[in-house]
Amino acid sequence: MAAESLSVNLAGVLRPILGTATEIDNLRALTGGASRTTWAFDAVTGSQRRALILRTGPPDDVHAGMELEAAVQVAAAAAGAPVPEILIASDSVEALGNPFLICGEIPGETIVRRIQRQLDDVGRAKLLGQCAQALAAIHRGAVDAPGLTAQDDVAQWRLRLDEMGDTTATFEWAFRWLAEHRPPPSPRRLVHGDFRMGNLIVDGSELAAVLDWELVHIGEIYEDLAWFCIRAWRFGAPAGMAAGGLGGIDDFIAAYEHAGGATVDRAALRWWLVVATLRWGVICRFQAERHLSGQSRSVELAAIGRRVCETEWDLLDLLEGVS
Repeated sequence: MAAESLSVNLAGVLRPILGTATEIDNLRALTGGASRTTWAFDAVTGSQRRALILRTGPPDDVHAGMELEAAVQVAAAAAGAPVPEILIASDSVEALGNPFLICGEIPGETIVRRIQRQLDDVGRAKLLGQCAQALAAIHRGAVDAPGLTAQDDVAQWRLRLDEMGDTTATFEWAFRWLAEHRPPPSPRRLVHGDFRMGNLIVDGSELAAVLDWELVHIGEIYEDLAWFCIRAWRFGAPAGMAAGGLGGIDDFIAAYEHAGGATVDRAALRWWLVVATLRWGVICRFQAERHLSGQSRSVELAAIGRRVCETEWDLLDLLEGVS
């Protein structure tokens, strides 16, 4: 939808909420990702100007619907997690041409390199603790939202790799090891699904909001804990700062438990670190396939595909010395 038409339709969506005189100003696209597009704009009602965010994108069978995203963010907020205020969400395509979610704009930074440059040791430790607190709150969130389903992480990525008809010896070894060493299941909780640096708004050294809930599901807490700690999301930070490039994994887990999160089994976490690393490897291979197949020719996708070998190295490192 063109920006001019989108402004008109946005005003129509927001007038029942903000007032009949509401108009849209300063509409601009922020990102155009593979699944969702993000716009920023101001809603002006008389003398009141409100900075808002629109997320919109076509429905698919991989990502959560907009109404589900909104519902779980409300549940996470009720449990104490920092999230944007949701104004409205709809899975209908009638108003804006695609399902959409409108929320308040949160000041801060999401680009990790910029965040890292502005943090000292005290700031990193503070932010790491707040990330742990937010994740503990998310995992306390209600799981009764309509459409929220359980997910088996290993089965999902096994299927995705099989559908491509391509694999590597390292990936196969990792899948075999995971099948032979799976720990007993832990209680099912609300799981963000993509909790990592880059999906968090940081204001100074304060965690301002958790974003990008399109992979939310019911699962085990270890999915989120491990995903936050794989090398891809350190953004160049040394191994000793494996938890989001902010600090050590032990410090992160201790802060999570102190914030009311479940007690973390360290052996189970190691298993889930293998899962998370393998997941990233399959994602890299999938993105490469989108380019190589001609579905979406892109230098960026091709470059992500070259990172498959990095994940293989990480898997070999994680599995070194294990039976």
